[in-house]
Amino acid sequence: MTATESTPDTLGAGEAGPAERATAPGYRAGRTLPLRVEAIRQLKRRRTLVMGGVLALLPFVLLIAFAVAGSPGGRNGEVTLMDTATASGANFAATCLFVSAGFLLVIPVALFCGDTVASEAGWSSLRYLLAAPVPRARLLWSKLAVALGMSAAAMVLLPLVALAVGAAAYGWGPLEIPTGGTLDAGTAARRLAVVVAYVFVSQLVTAGLAFWLSTKTDAPLGAVGGAVGLTIAGNVLDAVTALGGWRDFLPAHWQFAWADVFQPTPEWGGMIQGSAISVTYALVLFALAFRGFSRKDVVS
Repeated sequence: MTATESTPDTLGAGEAGPAERATAPGYRAGRTLPLRVEAIRQLKRRRTLVMGGVLALLPFVLLIAFAVAGSPGGRNGEVTLMDTATASGANFAATCLFVSAGFLLVIPVALFCGDTVASEAGWSSLRYLLAAPVPRARLLWSKLAVALGMSAAAMVLLPLVALAVGAAAYGWGPLEIPTGGTLDAGTAARRLAVVVAYVFVSQLVTAGLAFWLSTKTDAPLGAVGGAVGLTIAGNVLDAVTALGGWRDFLPAHWQFAWADVFQPTPEWGGMIQGSAISVTYALVLFALAFRGFSRKDVVS
């Protein structure tokens, strides 16, 4: 008999295991592995602290780069978001999001969601959690909720630090739109909040990939690396213009749709399509993770 066969989680749907027929006094499946406990465990891990430090450091790296190389300017008469980076704190924060959304922000999402279950298996502690007993669905929900929460915190940390650093270096003023015109500071702050929310939603595909892979392997690096690799592959495919309309079904195709928010009259069409595609893929991947893990023979 394997380790999982001795726990109530291996029973088929609708069967009542020993823990359901005669549980210990005070036992409640819904109270096992509380979110607070799981969140504290994950926050104390070194990889969380290192990733937070890297994200907080990026605005300072860009600030030093602009101080050394000088303020960016338009090339060939074209003005991009990068060219307006030093116009105000809001422009600087938007630029930090622009340079990091394509790859850097993928890493914390893949790390937090891909490491969460696989690391327990790698430490050989997963079977002990299930024998506690923590129901499998409860274990996955707790770990997924904490992983998504930490991913969202990473999305918020970068622009907050960038906004503070940019305001201190370049002043708190209106956001200059590359195509012309400005947005007052209050409006710019609200638009930045919308951008952060969209970037998080667009990264749900990476979160789903990483979480699904985390339930399939005992190697955290494999789950994290696999999610990052597949995300990069999506970016490569999106660059193949010969695919034509098929690119519309790639989440990577819509990852910078948030740039339409920085217009006097924002355009929402691209963000709506991108959000719908990202959420659809993510739900399928999360469902696969729960389905596969419910039937998995956990021996580590």
